[in-house]
Amino acid sequence: MKFSTRALHIGQEPDASTGSISTPIFQTSSFVQDGLGKHRGFTYSRTENPTRSALETCLASLEQGRYGLCYASGLAAITNVMMLLSSGDHVVAGNEIYGGTFRLFEKVFSRYGISFTYVDTKSQDVVEAAIQPNTKMLWLESPTNPLLRLADLKNLIDLARSTKFGSKIITVIDNTFATPYNQNPLKMGADVVVHSATKWLGGHSDVVGGAIVLDDEEYYAALKFHQNAVGAILGPFDSWLVLRGLKTLSLRMDAHQRNAQAVAQFFAAHKSVEKVFYPGLPSHPQYDLASKQMTGNGAVVSCVVKGGLPAVERLLERTKLFALAEGLGGVESMIGYPPTMSHGSVPKELRQAQGLVDGLLRFSVGVEDTDDLLEDLDFALS
Repeated sequence: MKFSTRALHIGQEPDASTGSISTPIFQTSSFVQDGLGKHRGFTYSRTENPTRSALETCLASLEQGRYGLCYASGLAAITNVMMLLSSGDHVVAGNEIYGGTFRLFEKVFSRYGISFTYVDTKSQDVVEAAIQPNTKMLWLESPTNPLLRLADLKNLIDLARSTKFGSKIITVIDNTFATPYNQNPLKMGADVVVHSATKWLGGHSDVVGGAIVLDDEEYYAALKFHQNAVGAILGPFDSWLVLRGLKTLSLRMDAHQRNAQAVAQFFAAHKSVEKVFYPGLPSHPQYDLASKQMTGNGAVVSCVVKGGLPAVERLLERTKLFALAEGLGGVESMIGYPPTMSHGSVPKELRQAQGLVDGLLRFSVGVEDTDDLLEDLDFALS
């Protein structure tokens, strides 16, 4: 089955007891057992819930993996992935990772003896030079948030899988910005894929969730144990909301990307815009890699407006359709200001070194009418 069909049907067979075509919300904490040790596949909703199981099965299919696990947030999913490591282990991560991930690594896991090195993942040589004898994980985002830079995933995954380092290096790809519609890192050899399901998977700005998809049975057993033991699971209603979102993911991404391309081209031609970041523009330095690695260019466009923070503040006061908000990935268009929002937890000197300057804005382009969005931006920039 193709992607759109799998999104509608995998894990979502009609309910056996009623024939309901929509997966039921099993809003229960416990399940009655027929006798000691005799249950019907479910005992307690922290351990397993039919609605969450349906979502996990569907997500695994969309990412072309064997196993799916869902969590209360993207950061909860990341936390469970980090539990594959032990004190003394070292992680090589991209220097442009999401600010919440950076905060989790530096403020939480570094206290437990896990060390981190942040590098430019556009360069394989730089990544290889950062690998140490105790390096156990390579953490990648591609495209990055908010500058939409790409890592050559296949080459870096092959590097981590090579025997030259003496021990296994787990490759983890945050695939939130690409979505499984545009990119499937597991098919490139990655070990683990993570998502903030809050974004395009849910797609309607009404749910917070996270997900992990993988193929390796040993890693799955460890992650499944920690999902239950730690307990940061996705509830049944939130699971249903994400499952409902997946049904239209392909339709929404087509509309998102059509609008994002138009917005990026508009910015590229506007006299008030200094720089545009979007993999679908031929001016993007990794345009060829994006064309090879992804089947679509995503729904986020970032730009630097001329005039710095005062110009940013004027623009934010004038938009009518693009709402200033924490978050992205919904059907509604939103603007984020990375220096104080998504990457506010990153020290200023690091932000600026990465290119997160005062005039930078990140646009999560929704599915409104294209002409209306362009008119809104033209008014705001004029």
